[in-house]
Amino acid sequence: MSIRASAPLELKRLGRRLQPAIGERTARWRLPPSFLVVGAQRCGTTSMYRALMAHPQLLPPIFHKGVAYFDVSYQRGWDWYLGHFPLAARARKRHPRAQTFESSGYYTYHPHAPGRIGHDLPEVRLLLMVRDPVERAYSAHKHELERGFETESFERALELEDARVEPEIARLLADPSYYSHVHRHQSYRRRGQYAEQLLRLQQVVGADRVHVVQSEDFFAEPERVYAEVVQFLGLDPFVPASFDRYNARPRAPMSPGTRQDLEAHFAPHDDALARLLGTTPAWRR
Repeated sequence: MSIRASAPLELKRLGRRLQPAIGERTARWRLPPSFLVVGAQRCGTTSMYRALMAHPQLLPPIFHKGVAYFDVSYQRGWDWYLGHFPLAARARKRHPRAQTFESSGYYTYHPHAPGRIGHDLPEVRLLLMVRDPVERAYSAHKHELERGFETESFERALELEDARVEPEIARLLADPSYYSHVHRHQSYRRRGQYAEQLLRLQQVVGADRVHVVQSEDFFAEPERVYAEVVQFLGLDPFVPASFDRYNARPRAPMSPGTRQDLEAHFAPHDDALARLLGTTPAWRR
């Protein structure tokens, strides 16, 4: 167990408060991320992040799985962002070809995040995780309900989504510094429209720098999918001791009528994704 993992809770909290200021002052000596896990939300990103953390070449950000810089903290500046990553000398002492990364699930969906990533990290590689968008929407609703960010039933939240989210998209596009709680926490269908998000990512960094992982495949064949990710990232071959599934929650079955409506909604988006991937999405095989 690492010293950080075994530290008392109060010490960890103090470290989280102090780290941004300390990191910002030492930004020039820190290792920038070579890749990002950019989402999508509720698609297995935490499980992938944990599996990647096990790789001996990889060091995570300090104290946080995701820095949330390119979406909601961009105004804090580049030095603030770099301050969340390990010191380059220390990282390379651990491994001569060490890399660092972060995982922020809002990056792929936020309208300004892809462009910011492409501008600030032009050589970055991106991991995009997707899953059955019907299941993703239902899982996201339960997640937001448990966090207190949603109060409506799933069916009512779907009814309200357009009226809630569309004005927020307009505000975000008009003002890059605007923060939208609604856009971030109450977008259920839109976050599952993967093709349009994947296309934006490919346009800013290049299609060869975006790797799509289908969570159904990852959980069914973790060794194979992980090996493909490791190869994409240019890492040494490695297999973790185990592949654990994080943040999976039991929930009541979805209404058949709601499922049918969502499947109809997502059908053209899944077709568009299939064209980009060159293969049928796992949930439609």
